[in-house]
Amino acid sequence: MAGKILITGATSGFGRACAEYFAAQGWQLVLVGRRSDRLGQLMAQLGKSVEKIIPLDVRNRDEVFTQLSSLTDIDVLLNNAGLALGLDPAWEVDIDDWDVMVDTNIKGVMYCTRALLPNMVKRNVGHIINIGSTAGDWPYPGGNVYGSTKAFVQQFSRNLRADLIGSRVRVTVLAPGMATSEFSDVRFKGDVESAAKVYEGTDPLVSADIAETVYWVANRPGHVNINSMEIMSIDQAWGPWAVNRTKG
Repeated sequence: MAGKILITGATSGFGRACAEYFAAQGWQLVLVGRRSDRLGQLMAQLGKSVEKIIPLDVRNRDEVFTQLSSLTDIDVLLNNAGLALGLDPAWEVDIDDWDVMVDTNIKGVMYCTRALLPNMVKRNVGHIINIGSTAGDWPYPGGNVYGSTKAFVQQFSRNLRADLIGSRVRVTVLAPGMATSEFSDVRFKGDVESAAKVYEGTDPLVSADIAETVYWVANRPGHVNINSMEIMSIDQAWGPWAVNRTKG
């Protein structure tokens, strides 16, 4: 099945890999991202597969609705735009970083979904695929607000499914674990050395792994809904409970 997919955060990482993968399978693409130069480069690379590029910051509610509400034939919305900033404990974080994560990871997903969902419901066909994170289910030190925003994505996806019961509109949340992309570069604000240490000595997921999974999810038969999927590298797993042993 080939259709039309709108990808947010399309200029790097998972978004770019998904654009490349879906284009190779004959899909038409609407690509959304903040960096217009990168969108232009991706359009030049993928050629006729790209129907439209939309320079857009998903945090801007008015712009999201202005640019996306008129798109009536989107088959799949991939809410991929998102980020983590910092790994500081909650009492030391830059509060602006918390605001950016909430505005991007929560509000951006809400706005894009609300802009496109009415036309999907009207056509009685469509699929919303939200990129969550293992951090939405499993806490870790420094993951405070980032993990919380991804927990929202998980629950938002479930509640969308509840609202859409009886329709043919599907909803999936995909939760990757440790994966190499620009994600850690952004988290550490360009500190490449700190970003590299995240993956040191491991064989992490790569963006192509996520792109292949998104494509598989989007191409299940129409009566099949993949509610959620968690994906980790073989080198990542859960650890024991943290126990403070300094008492006494």
